[in-house]
Amino acid sequence: MSEFTKTNEKRLAKLREVSKMILETGNAHPFVLANKSFIPTVIPSDFIALFDVLVQEDIPVDKLKMLANKVLNIFHIPIENYLRIEPPADSFLDVLEQNNRQMVQVLDQIRPVFKTFAKDNQDKTLRAELLQLFRKLEVFVKHYTIKENVLFPVIEKTWPDYRCLQIMWSIHDDIRKNLKTVIQQLESGPVEVRQFNRCVGDIYFNMLAIKFREEHILFPAILSTISEEELQSMNRLGLEIGYPYIQPLQTTAGKEEVSASDGFINLGTGVLSVEQISLIFNHLPVDITYVDENNKVQYFSTPPKRIFPRTTAIIGREVKNCHPPESVHVVEKIVESFRSGEKNQASFWIKMKGESILIRYFAVRDQAGQYKGVIEVSQEISDIQSLKGEKRLLDW
Repeated sequence: MSEFTKTNEKRLAKLREVSKMILETGNAHPFVLANKSFIPTVIPSDFIALFDVLVQEDIPVDKLKMLANKVLNIFHIPIENYLRIEPPADSFLDVLEQNNRQMVQVLDQIRPVFKTFAKDNQDKTLRAELLQLFRKLEVFVKHYTIKENVLFPVIEKTWPDYRCLQIMWSIHDDIRKNLKTVIQQLESGPVEVRQFNRCVGDIYFNMLAIKFREEHILFPAILSTISEEELQSMNRLGLEIGYPYIQPLQTTAGKEEVSASDGFINLGTGVLSVEQISLIFNHLPVDITYVDENNKVQYFSTPPKRIFPRTTAIIGREVKNCHPPESVHVVEKIVESFRSGEKNQASFWIKMKGESILIRYFAVRDQAGQYKGVIEVSQEISDIQSLKGEKRLLDW
């Protein structure tokens, strides 16, 4: 084992010591007094390793978030002073940092308005101004969505110690929840002062804390471990989601072309076997029928319960021959409106055998906008019509 690795392990052991002390007592003062010479020796990547270990110990995420706040407060100065790798101009990480700076500007705009509003929360003009600013701030959550869907998957593939991302993602969700609460209270009428002020305070703390952790811990580690080629491709993926404020000046090429090889189909957004594609279509809770640009039926799905009967005898059949004479003219009208570009979808709903059936037609077009046929999607929607309120994932 190299001396460098031994040094890393010694630092990690000390960081686990202070973490245990905080979790057990809520106080790290004795550690700080006894380790004044150790504190300046830490490096940012130590905290990636630390929280990866702690996540694997199944410590509840709320405790880990509290712990992260206290631990990183103790070591804030050496982390901030550590010479970091700067992202290249207009690169994926640089665009994220530019958006961070815009986010801070919005927080700075909110601060004086919020302070005045806190003294008179009945002032409608202040309420309207504050609502507009928080809506502007809410746009920034796209930054977190890009991280979760573009950056985190690559980190998980590259780093063995990626689990600290779970803590960061949970803080993203805290920010989303608090922004929603603040905006709802500003929209609906009188604010619940204590809850409102607490949410605003948490928004400021968490957004600024995440910015610091990105720019001084996460992003420098990414630049030293993930290839430049992979990072360059991320700007395009970020654009697909949409950056909050600042867009990259240059973008890479569009989506990967669909291709097939050795029984697998590269769909541009994933590679699936022919069997997997068939299973996906046949497990969707809908009937799907595809008619090509020549008005010929080319495919239908076979879910466990079909709404309208289909057999393979219809493959290659003219779509006009698949409908009774009374309605065929409507089908032809729909198809022609799709072909001409006049419309892109049509919806109908009927009652049949005591069930509510939604029937929808969608125009299919290629990347150049050329008409490539029609998809018919039929679905029994009685259960959907009866839904009320909310049932979130955590309610399962």
